[in-house]
Amino acid sequence: MDIGVVTAPLTAVAGVVGTLMSALLTQRAADRSRQREQERADELWDRRASAQELWSCYVALNTSGRRYLAALTDQLHALGRDAEAPQARQRLTGARDDHREVYAEAQMRLPERVLDHAAAVSHGLGTVYGMLRRLDGGAPRPGDSPAAAHAAIESLWARLREMRREMRADVGASRSDSGR
Repeated sequence: MDIGVVTAPLTAVAGVVGTLMSALLTQRAADRSRQREQERADELWDRRASAQELWSCYVALNTSGRRYLAALTDQLHALGRDAEAPQARQRLTGARDDHREVYAEAQMRLPERVLDHAAAVSHGLGTVYGMLRRLDGGAPRPGDSPAAAHAAIESLWARLREMRREMRADVGASRSDSGR
């Protein structure tokens, strides 16, 4: 038997198999590449969605804190004014309830350093709320006074600004601040 007769078909078969395997390997590499690209795109989308949810939580917490502080201020100004008191109480109760809901959600989402600020603000809001309700009801505790409530509200505005700075720093929004 001549070696050339056997070698030619084997070479042809090897060539065909090689060509088919090359196409198959190229297809598999392209599939893997597409899969990795899709995974990167999904991961990026998840990170963006997570960042958007955190941003929304920050906005809601800031808004509810500001609303609650404004309602506390309204309640302070309504002390002793019978005509304004019912509306101020109603606004305060609504703002307090809204803040409680937003803060409860924030407790599950916020990083610890931001949550520490949010907890301090929330505790302060509750303290002033209690003081104003006692003053409004005519049963103040020692240390409860309109002046003390006013001072506590001013302090809370500063705490809220600090919390907002911390939230902005967390999401990278403070990079463009001019130091304020």
